[in-house]
Amino acid sequence: MRHGLSVPCFGTGLDAALVADWALAAEAAGWDGFFLWDHLFAFAAGPVDVVDPWIALTAAACATERIRLGILVTPLPRRRPLMVARQSVTLDRLSRGRLVLGVGIGGGPFEWDYCGEEADALLRGDMLDEHLERLERLWTGEPVRHEGRHYRVAGPDWSAVCYPPPLQQPRIPVWVGGTWPGSRPFRRAARWDGVVPMRLDGTWDVADTAAVAARIASLRTTDAPYDLAVPGETEGGDLARLERYAQHGDAGATWWVEAVHPWRYGWVDNAPWPLAAMRERIEAGP
Repeated sequence: MRHGLSVPCFGTGLDAALVADWALAAEAAGWDGFFLWDHLFAFAAGPVDVVDPWIALTAAACATERIRLGILVTPLPRRRPLMVARQSVTLDRLSRGRLVLGVGIGGGPFEWDYCGEEADALLRGDMLDEHLERLERLWTGEPVRHEGRHYRVAGPDWSAVCYPPPLQQPRIPVWVGGTWPGSRPFRRAARWDGVVPMRLDGTWDVADTAAVAARIASLRTTDAPYDLAVPGETEGGDLARLERYAQHGDAGATWWVEAVHPWRYGWVDNAPWPLAAMRERIEAGP
């Protein structure tokens, strides 16, 4: 099982340079992946710095050589497919094939209906499915015509060509996020390259990992490699974590994604952001 980090794209004092520095520290500490959240606003009162994850990961790609990079997850229904095709291929080639694209429908009104975006979660699911289908075709570098319910790229005697294709073939790995024990996100995830499950009602247990692995296996129609990235929190020097990792791996997980966020360190609104504690956990390694 491989080990990654999940870090918010916001925080007092957080900028693209710091993200690149953290990614470099993560690579040196032996982590296998460095993943950013994708939000427009901080989950905090008052002015809190927010970075664009695509630009911040570009800085991280330039600073590192080995570690996989990605967004967990980007809500595709508020991003245009052609822009995502260009951004993802550019970053994949810049990183020499290290990009993972985590996707979801997003949640919460402040980044959707408050901003004039689609408020209906079911419709966002339809948008996500259509977006992914179109994105996969755009990644081929071949001419694409698409006239769907939510997206269009077509004109009289004209098709879109997004060239060059990504370095990774047959495509950039797509991991689909979803709240367990939901249904539709996991049917969607089974059609792609990985799943990033989460719970809203408690911590993630080995039984959850086993249940997701079984659900995905029942839905998959191919034996191609597949990733199950489970969330968790451990402390550096925690000897029990080795056993915890092994149990999740035995249950079907291929990635442990360590959540490094301020709330695990007791952060409250208007308190100093625990950047030092977050970096310390990164440097402690997997």
